Formats: sequence, C-alpha cells, structure tokens
Amino acid sequence: MEKVIIVGSGCAGLTAAIYAARGNLNPLVLEGRQPGGQLSTTTLVENFPGFPDGIDGPQLIMNMHAQAEKFGARFSYSEVTDFEGLADHIRVKLDDEKWLETRALIIASGAAARYLGLENEEKLIGHGLTSCATCDGAFYRNVPVCVIGGGDSAAEEALFLTKFASKVYLIHRRDKLRASKIMADRVLACDKIEPIWNTVVTRYLPDEKGEMSAVMLRNVATHEERELPVACVFVAIGHDPNTKAFQGKLETDPDGYLLARHLAESKHPGVFIAGDVADRVYKQAVTAAGSGCAAALEAEKYLSGLEK
Repeated sequence: MEKVIIVGSGCAGLTAAIYAARGNLNPLVLEGRQPGGQLSTTTLVENFPGFPDGIDGPQLIMNMHAQAEKFGARFSYSEVTDFEGLADHIRVKLDDEKWLETRALIIASGAAARYLGLENEEKLIGHGLTSCATCDGAFYRNVPVCVIGGGDSAAEEALFLTKFASKVYLIHRRDKLRASKIMADRVLACDKIEPIWNTVVTRYLPDEKGEMSAVMLRNVATHEERELPVACVFVAIGHDPNTKAFQGKLETDPDGYLLARHLAESKHPGVFIAGDVADRVYKQAVTAAGSGCAAALEAEKYLSGLEK
C-alpha cells in the first residue's frame, strides 16, 4: 500500500510531490493524460516568482519534475478512472484496470480550458491562441486581439487586455452579453473594446511561421463571412475540471469543481485537494503551487496522526 498518491503533474501536483517527498512519504505521482498540466502548453511564463526574465512553461514543469524526483517522488503516466474512499484507506482505479491502494490521496488533476475544436487548434495553442489573458496578455502590446465569449470571464479578459492591445474585439454568438450588468456596462463603455455580435469564429488563419494572423468570422443571422486580422485569440468559454473519476463520491459544486475545506482538505479523511481542480477563480501557476504545498503538509499531518 502506498503512503501518498498524487493525481496530476501540473504546478499543484508537482509542488505536492516535492513537499511529500521531502517529508519522506515516497509519493507516487500519476501524471495523467496531460503530463505537466496547462503549463506544458504555455510558452513564456513571466509571473512566476523567482524568474525575472521569465521561463518557458515546459521548462518550469521539467524543473519541478526533476526537483520532486531528486527527493524520491516516483512517476507513472497512468490516469485515474475511478475512486473508492474506504474507512481506513483509499483505492484508485487506473486506465489499465489496475487498482492501487493508498493511505492518503492528493487530487491535483487540474481543469481543461474549453476550446472551439477547430482545425489546427492544438498547434496554435501558445502561438496566438490561449485561454488565459493574465498569462499571455502582456505579449500582445499595441496589436489587435480578440476574445471569444460573452460571460463574466470573457468580459474580464477583454477589460484586462485593454492594458496592452491596441484593439480588443469581443466576439459573441448572441446579440447581448451574458455577463453581469456591471461587467457588461464596463465592456460597452470601453473605447478599446469592440463587440462583434451574433458571430462565431469558423477558422483560425495562421501566418507562414505558424503564428495567429487572423480569424474567419461568420454572422449567425446573415451567414456572411469575413476575415478579421488579430495577433492573438483569447478563448473565454469556460473550463471543465478533471473530476470525472470523483463525481458522486466527493463533494463538488454544480460545475464539478471539488470542494476543499481549510485550503486543502476534502470531507473524506485522507483525501486532499490542490490546484485548478478546485480553483475556479485565480487559475494561476503560483496559486496552484501554494495549494499543492498545503495539500502535502496536510497529508503529512494526517499520516502522522494515523501512526499515533
């Protein structure tokens, strides 16, 4: 039986692995379908403390992975497909149908940004296509960009991007925003934001270097198509937490995000939560790392209590 299993290998999971390994817990990290999490698809990270010149997202993940491994963390590419919380231990089922048992479980499986499913989408992520204005907005100074969406998240992204971009087009499939009135009023009052109503993006148009240069738009009422030059597309149509294996077995909010008490504890003894799998507000590498630290320290305290 394992002492600690960590589900996920993004900033939260790897920070938890570093702390758990340094605590002599010999953690097993299940890396899942996207090793490294969302940072593995990010280019330059400029807002993670300690890197004044920034660092590539994949390099930051590799550094954290090596650090955890140095202290004794073990890694497996397995993905968790099922979960059982028993009275004195926890079981997780892997994608190869194998069950593992552990005294403590840290869930840091993250959340996946929703995209449109268009051609070349995966290739363009990090090359003019992103889901995080806070992460990438500063790279697009004095150039036109667009935000796709109509809720509060899209409104917030658009307003944030006005600090950098020359023009922010807000593309929404309806004729009015779904955002709260106060956010909608701010967007509509901003000279740098131009809403494009009743419109969807049908194609991304990269340049010869593979960087975003424009999008093809279609008006859903008139079916008219046109090309819109933009240097970056910010998709703000929501995230989906990677919690399928835990649905109905651990507490979640209506959108499936796990609920944590006191930073990292779940309601089930021995199960701890970290990162974007529970965070629907900040979604930053540094907050994920902090919650990973908290989860590992709480797991260590829990395991120490079992030994008494």
